[in-house]
Amino acid sequence: MVKNKVLNQSAYISELAIHGIQEKKGNDIIRLDLRNLLGSVSDYFVICHADSTTQVKAIANSIEEEVFKATQQEPWRKEGLEYGEWILLDYVDVVVHVFRTDKREFYGVEELWGDAEIKYYKSA
Repeated sequence: MVKNKVLNQSAYISELAIHGIQEKKGNDIIRLDLRNLLGSVSDYFVICHADSTTQVKAIANSIEEEVFKATQQEPWRKEGLEYGEWILLDYVDVVVHVFRTDKREFYGVEELWGDAEIKYYKSA
């Protein structure tokens, strides 16, 4: 479990989301730090992928459970749950992107924010 030591709220939510991803064995987990970028839409993007729509949906559910359990916060907005190819969970200061593998490769979201500091995480 992620402990809220000295982390600010958005960093804490991003770490909770990452833990939720790891619980369902999401692949190639990264966190983009957007705080110092001009015109950034949030503090962090968390991005991962999975090989099936079933796993994409399971990861999104795990993220929601982890964040809610620790903070009682639900996403401000959710997109893509119906198809499970690219699910977006928007916690305002943290936006989580859970892709099916081929969709992540096609859209290349992390490449759009190439100036962001990237932190890589191990899959569980």
